[in-house]
Amino acid sequence: MNRWIVVIGALLIQVALGAIYIWSVFKGPLMKQFKWDAASTNLTLSITLLVFAIGTVVFGKLQDKIGPTKVATLGGILLIAGFLLASKTTTVGWLYLTFGVLGGAGIGAGYVCPIATCVKWFPDKKGLITGLAVAGFGAGGLVFAPIAKNLIAQVGILSTFAYLGVILGVCVIIGAQFLKNPPPGYKPAGWNPPATVAGKASANDFTTGEMVKTPQFYLVWVSYLFGAAAGLMIIGNASPIAQAQGLSLAAATSAVMALSVFNSVGRILWGVVSDKVGRTKTLMVLFVICGLTMLCLKMLTGTSILIGICLIGLCFGGFLALYPSLTADYFGTKNLGMNYGSVFMAYGIAGVGGPMLYDLMKSPVAGQLSTTPLMVSGILCFVSLVLIILTKPPVKA
Repeated sequence: MNRWIVVIGALLIQVALGAIYIWSVFKGPLMKQFKWDAASTNLTLSITLLVFAIGTVVFGKLQDKIGPTKVATLGGILLIAGFLLASKTTTVGWLYLTFGVLGGAGIGAGYVCPIATCVKWFPDKKGLITGLAVAGFGAGGLVFAPIAKNLIAQVGILSTFAYLGVILGVCVIIGAQFLKNPPPGYKPAGWNPPATVAGKASANDFTTGEMVKTPQFYLVWVSYLFGAAAGLMIIGNASPIAQAQGLSLAAATSAVMALSVFNSVGRILWGVVSDKVGRTKTLMVLFVICGLTMLCLKMLTGTSILIGICLIGLCFGGFLALYPSLTADYFGTKNLGMNYGSVFMAYGIAGVGGPMLYDLMKSPVAGQLSTTPLMVSGILCFVSLVLIILTKPPVKA
């Protein structure tokens, strides 16, 4: 089997799942139709991201046992069910249950399978292949935002959920059929594991229970939490931040689109870089760039704020590409589905905590940049830098 076929399936799945990034397209029409406030409407996305992260643990373990095809197919079915039921929304609680819980579970089931499968097929290019796999997720917003906007204009928000759910779910189910694990002991022709690892493959395959007993797991987890929180804070507030720093509404909208592009590019770029210089050095660079940019955002105006927002997107994409590879480097690929699912819980907490931190510390003056949460997040990025420097590969007894 040509291993690049797996990548095709992975990209199809991830682009479909990345539609979660177009929540802002749904938010306005929902608030207008149901007269909901912003906080209760936004809670739908927080629930979705949290269930998504929890789902990567549950379904990661399941795909380690029964294979990625069945689990990713289940993810597509859950996604269809969640969106179809969301199209019957009359209360915000129903939306939480359908879009948030069912949809989030479907995303979690679909997301973890391509990553775990691709890393097993490409032990020689973990950074590149993980970057490619998750780049699709970052690009999902660019692909489906215009589709969703056109559907909403023609059939309304609730019918859009139905149509979009079927489209996304079918894409995931089709992509799932391309996901096959390599045979045991597989290695690409002409490639040999590094000398430090050769002959010790089984010793490096940690179970999740063994992994969580190592200090490395917690250092990796917390550093991921702080990095992801910075990115998600900006993703959730890019437009108001850009406008507060002098951009027009149209220019701020362009900044949001540019953020999505750099988010996707960063996943591939930093994945390739990490294959060349190592995961630790690459993460050190990312945390320095991200930390400095967060600390300096308040001083950026006009075009420079656009550059700052794009830099955060570039770093955020790198975090999403590097942490699956780092998890495989440290804890092996045999149980990568559940192991990375456990690490990915940091993303789920960040999805709630990053935007919440910004809201709790936002400026009391309407339209003014909230500098305190940006400063706190920037400092935490430098804490992550220290944690990554302290993290060394674990040695299994």
